[in-house]
Amino acid sequence: MMRTTLIFICMMLSVVICLAQDELKTRAELSDYTETSRNADVVAFAEKLVGCSNNVRFTYIGKSSGGAPIPLLILGKPAPTSPAQLIGDGRLCVFIMANIHAGEVEGKEASLMLARDIALGGHKGLLDKLVILIAPNYNPDGNDKISPDNRAYQGGPETGVGLRANDWNLDLNRDWMKLESSEARAVVGEVFNKWDPVLVVDCHTTNGSPHREPLTYAPPHNPSGDSEVLRYNRDVLIKSADERLLDVYGYESIHYGNFADWNDINKGWATFAHQPRYTSNYAGLRNRLSVLIETYAFADFQTRVLSTYGFLESLLNHCSENAGVISDLIKGADWKAHNRIQGLDPQRDNLALEVEVKPLPEPIEILGYEMESFTDERGRTRLRATEKEATYTLPHIADFVATRAIELPQAYLLSAGVSDIASKLLQHGIAVERLTSAIEIPSQKFTISDLKSEEYIYQGHRFTLVRGAWEDVVVGFPVGTLVVRTAQPLGMLAAYLLEPESDDGLVFWNFFDRHLTRQWGRGFGSYPVWRVLGNEPLPTELVRP
Repeated sequence: MMRTTLIFICMMLSVVICLAQDELKTRAELSDYTETSRNADVVAFAEKLVGCSNNVRFTYIGKSSGGAPIPLLILGKPAPTSPAQLIGDGRLCVFIMANIHAGEVEGKEASLMLARDIALGGHKGLLDKLVILIAPNYNPDGNDKISPDNRAYQGGPETGVGLRANDWNLDLNRDWMKLESSEARAVVGEVFNKWDPVLVVDCHTTNGSPHREPLTYAPPHNPSGDSEVLRYNRDVLIKSADERLLDVYGYESIHYGNFADWNDINKGWATFAHQPRYTSNYAGLRNRLSVLIETYAFADFQTRVLSTYGFLESLLNHCSENAGVISDLIKGADWKAHNRIQGLDPQRDNLALEVEVKPLPEPIEILGYEMESFTDERGRTRLRATEKEATYTLPHIADFVATRAIELPQAYLLSAGVSDIASKLLQHGIAVERLTSAIEIPSQKFTISDLKSEEYIYQGHRFTLVRGAWEDVVVGFPVGTLVVRTAQPLGMLAAYLLEPESDDGLVFWNFFDRHLTRQWGRGFGSYPVWRVLGNEPLPTELVRP
């Protein structure tokens, strides 16, 4: 009895001492928002937080391309030690990632502050319904290259921020489909595939068109995700967080965007693109809720951090209060994907191969500034903001519509000679099988009619663009042929990666280049992927990662 009492007293004293000191303040807070945290600061903060709360676990997702550990905080009541503990648990898993672009540091500071406040008993009720994963410093390589010369135009912190790219000079927010960086592979493997968060939040900072709102946001834009999840994401989740941010925290926010035409701003407010190489679009294609946060670089640093904090808490608050609705929504999306081929989904979502963006029915109101024309150094007439405030009502160009789409086949069959492609699919968490018996079945073969590579290099690649047509054939497939069924939760992602005319697939990112041209002579090679329509019997066994 005496020993138990002594242990309890020691635990309480450690908490009191911890709270009495400045140990649980971020570097931004301690410096009055003139500095941002190094990776060592993040790790030290996390370790101290674990020592003050039983509701926190601290681990690492993996290592960066430069060899630095990538921190991960796990908050729960109790904090689970593995994803398996959430089976039948009822709590929703939410994932917040920050500092993917390490010059955009607001999410790093805000997520650490939020983790502290939740772990020490603030925002009561969140951990009753949620398990919260936070990767506050996803890009430690870029983060620690801090200099006041980086993003010097923005409103602090005055001692500087890190760099956008990682140690391999990769933009990590363009790597979700190709998974070339160790950072992306770690997050997809250790977080997306294992914890399967229902919501992914990606924190950024924008230096775009002038506006007075300190925070902007966006839902996923790719129309190939589950339509009900996309609708809830845009019309319910984000709207709720927007309203709470203003009502509770006093910060204005709007949909992320820029003037579609700087010479005529009345043409509209346009958001970013739909490709799943971007975090929020990738999560949306996996049929999960996702939100991009972009604070406005010209607001002061403290305002950017605190508005991010408020928006993150507002998103968590919505998920906690609507946990049952969101759980049913996600389960419904997975059920539809799993039963896609059996025809049990009358509202089948199709894969968009070509997409255009149109204005939404309702315009958007922007709190901006009056604009004036000037002549730049090249003699061109341009517009720039004055200090006089103005409000604009503009077309909101953010409705992404498929102009060309396909209904998914039953499966894609791949030659056993493309095991590297199978490895890439497995990295995404896509189920891959192999034939256990030879079969001869009706299928479709893709014949290339045109192929070109982009002239410029982007992220170390020259995009491969192909055009052609699928032709009906009867083919014999040997034992060992790889099979990727689309009747699985990640079936749409698999199709996006394997369709040769996809605008962000494995052909596009050069993974099939060696197969598309002949070794000798002219003409095109054979695309080593076939489509199977209908509902053909496919005797298979699962390929283990």
